[in-house]
Amino acid sequence: MLTREYVVQGHINRFTLTKGRTGWDVREERDDTVVRRMHYSDWHRVERAIQVFELAGRQESLESLD
Repeated sequence: MLTREYVVQGHINRFTLTKGRTGWDVREERDDTVVRRMHYSDWHRVERAIQVFELAGRQESLESLD
């Protein structure tokens, strides 16, 4: 299992990746609410989902500095 987490202005954004029998399950949460749940059978799509989450987290962190 892989978990990435960003805390911005008291809000928690979490990305969780688990290996399933036929691929990878991805769950994205904001605070305690699941906002996206996907299943991927292609690792490259998993890598892309991780990159999108990390970029969004960095952008939110930078915007909170203004």
